[in-house]
Amino acid sequence: MMGQAQNPHEMALAQFDKAAPYLDLKAGIAEMLRHCKRELTVNFPVKMDDGSVKVFTGYRVHHSAILGPTKGGIRYHPDVTLEEMRGLAMLMTWKCAVVNIPYGGAKGGVGCDAKTLSPNELENLTRRYTTEISILMSPEGDIPAPDVGTTPQVMSWIMDTYSIDGQVALHFLGSDLQPILIPLLSFGLHELLVDALSQRVLHGTGQ
Repeated sequence: MMGQAQNPHEMALAQFDKAAPYLDLKAGIAEMLRHCKRELTVNFPVKMDDGSVKVFTGYRVHHSAILGPTKGGIRYHPDVTLEEMRGLAMLMTWKCAVVNIPYGGAKGGVGCDAKTLSPNELENLTRRYTTEISILMSPEGDIPAPDVGTTPQVMSWIMDTYSIDGQVALHFLGSDLQPILIPLLSFGLHELLVDALSQRVLHGTGQ
């Protein structure tokens, strides 16, 4: 019989505790890095297509902001939990630190099955979740990114909602580019860029 699976936070802590003795960290620093700096849990209503209202639970976790603004993906998945967000935010801190990128680790998500939501329901959920966590988001403080279940369209809704609520979209995009890039994100700019870059890589390698 297999033992109970270790949750992502416990796994990240175990990995850190194994590596910490080799890093010559002061005791206080090591203990601080075992904990997330801040955690936000939000329960928010979303109007469904049938007229009913369903309450979803979402999270945004910052592990460390020592090196700079936090960054990390937002995922939509039925198994999203606070423990998972803690663990993945911690791992993002390590990823940035080992390659000397001046960001800290963050992670966010909503417990939902995006595949079962209509486009209208998905937009309603995304915009309400963004509004709820916007108190933590800023270009200088916390930068969201796509992850499991969050498409270019979802990220476009996040950026649009944040710009409406905080009126700071100009920090992310130039005033001349904003009216152009937001619609393009919705219509597949991400896929076009990925395809263009892949073609460039293949051309450069002679394949």
